[in-house]
Amino acid sequence: MEFCTKFGKALALTLVLGASCGAAAAHTPPPAPQAPGAAAPMTHPAWTHDANIYEVNIRQFTKEGTFNAFATHLPRLKKMGVDILWLMPVQPIGVKNRKGTLGSYYAVRDYTAVNPEFGDMDDFKRMVGQAHRLGMRVILDWVANHTAWDNPWVTAHDDWYKKDAKGEIFPVTFTNGGEPEYWTDVVALDYTRPALWKGMTEAMAFWVRETNIDGFRCDVAGLVPTPFWNQARAELDKIKPVFMLAEWDEPGLHDQAFDMTYDWNLSGLFKRIGKGEADARDLAAYLDKPAKAYPRHAYRMLFTNNHDINSWQGTDKELYGPAYQAMAVLAATLPGMPLVYGGQESGLDKRLAFFEKDPIAWNGYPLEKFYMGLLGLKKANPALGNGQYGAPAEVLDTGNVKVFAFRRAQAGNTVTVVVNVSAGKQGYTLPGAKPRTLEPWSWRIAAGR
Repeated sequence: MEFCTKFGKALALTLVLGASCGAAAAHTPPPAPQAPGAAAPMTHPAWTHDANIYEVNIRQFTKEGTFNAFATHLPRLKKMGVDILWLMPVQPIGVKNRKGTLGSYYAVRDYTAVNPEFGDMDDFKRMVGQAHRLGMRVILDWVANHTAWDNPWVTAHDDWYKKDAKGEIFPVTFTNGGEPEYWTDVVALDYTRPALWKGMTEAMAFWVRETNIDGFRCDVAGLVPTPFWNQARAELDKIKPVFMLAEWDEPGLHDQAFDMTYDWNLSGLFKRIGKGEADARDLAAYLDKPAKAYPRHAYRMLFTNNHDINSWQGTDKELYGPAYQAMAVLAATLPGMPLVYGGQESGLDKRLAFFEKDPIAWNGYPLEKFYMGLLGLKKANPALGNGQYGAPAEVLDTGNVKVFAFRRAQAGNTVTVVVNVSAGKQGYTLPGAKPRTLEPWSWRIAAGR
């Protein structure tokens, strides 16, 4: 059976069973087997093969800002099609040198406790259990590079911290960029200390063993030695198979430790397209000549927004304007795992304060059906699987640099995506098909067998 999906500015998908989907898409065979002698590809947890991910800011998700209040949203998120819940750090936040009134989630005061503002450990466990009963998985944001100044490790294990020329612990400082960065609320850990490796791994294992979470999103993962992550992953997998997301983009992180890394390059390209500074040629070049070579099994996280972008760069409206939904379509259908940032289904139209209470205004979830359609499309089509479980994207000639088209085909399943990446009405012609037109920032998707 073949089904055709076509949706433009409407919020919902329209599925027309048995309808013609336009140009025929040729079958593309699955990737060739691994070459003899090549490193074996990572085997990802089975529940990740066609999964999506959804980021949760407990503080801002509800007016209450608690685990229990967030848990009331779980049935809605399940209905929307969410698979993996990524929780921003839930541990107590440092008081010494904290930023703002409530401080940064990434200034952890105690690795094995929960922020009392959010509830207690039993509340957290109940929330995880409810998510599991609904068929969702939970990963926890993990901050291994640094701690708060008043973390007990600072006094109990001061040799675990980096020190300046005077032998004193000092704030995390970066001076190799355009402008110096001073993370005055945190101090950096020193991974030349073997005892730190054991302490940090045991802290991570605590959450898997005691709360039954399913993995971690690892903050600034590239600032921590990869060998640490490799051994930590091996130890965690002894408890249960986990899913690991690195906030970094180095291909080597995929060798042993991480299932998924950030695709910042595509995110940047989406922003340029929204500003009219890039078009279909740039998307084709992104696929044809990637900035870095990743193994076939690598999952890349695709996104239009997340907590860093929203708070420090802008909302979807600010960054993309009317191009936003078109970019979300690309993030959901190009090779990779799509991220939905909590609040996007409400058309989140403000930059959430990072160090203060600033709850999301849900406004009736106007984009919920839009995301439900995108996440359902991925689930229904094996060609859109993640990493080695899905198909690569084949760029199609449209005869117009303002219209980008590609198809992903695997085992008889083909998905063809056509997107107008401009603010004007555009005509295009796919190979072997009749000429068609697309309204500004609109799209067509054909999927089936």
